[in-house]
Amino acid sequence: MALLKLLVTIAITTVITIAVITTRTTTTTTVEHTSFDVLGTPTIRPSRFLAQKEVGDQRNPNAADHCNKDPEICNLYGGGGNNSTVKCCNNKCIDVSNDDKNCGACKNKCKFSQTCCRGQCVYLAYDKRHCGQCNNPCEVGEFCVYGLCNYA
Repeated sequence: MALLKLLVTIAITTVITIAVITTRTTTTTTVEHTSFDVLGTPTIRPSRFLAQKEVGDQRNPNAADHCNKDPEICNLYGGGGNNSTVKCCNNKCIDVSNDDKNCGACKNKCKFSQTCCRGQCVYLAYDKRHCGQCNNPCEVGEFCVYGLCNYA
């Protein structure tokens, strides 16, 4: 019975605390006045989510690419040109030289336990040119075993 009273007391205390906090935050609002405002007319600040960017600002890195509509967007990431490894895959700019789901070309998935190195799907555990990690070649005459050159 004492445990039940304790739980009811905690529940009531929690509800009262939440009610007090929410009424304080909704009743306290800030109004800004600038020097040229007429008294009584508050200045409304736009939300930071709705604020417009200036003309010279950089793109938001979290914004969607939509490279199907504008193919020049991918040139911003990889520098453009014929040697660029950034391609437009599924309406996104993707570096096909190191993406496991688009290795070397769009929709070219590497198999399980393979990694994309320089646009090729390789097994890091056994590839002499990429032993243990991309671009880590073994010396001449050495073998790559379990991602280590000349293991055991």
